[in-house]
Amino acid sequence: MPIFEYKCDDCGNEFEELVFDRDECPPCPKCDSAKTGKLMSAVRSRTGGGSSESAGESEAAPATSTSSGCAGCSGGDCSSCH
Repeated sequence: MPIFEYKCDDCGNEFEELVFDRDECPPCPKCDSAKTGKLMSAVRSRTGGGSSESAGESEAAPATSTSSGCAGCSGGDCSSCH
């Protein structure tokens, strides 16, 4: 069951709600208004490689290639090589 983000048109309250029906717009928990709309949620994914790392993620493995560059791209063309 997905959690969606909503915003109340009356009071401006933003809230998250676990919903069973994707088209459902629950009432605002702050003012109980039915005038709510679904917000576009930010999504983050990581597909491997790259040089941007967040706290808690492990560092990239050392490069095994003899080409120039860093451990992230091994080609000298990523932001951490500059």
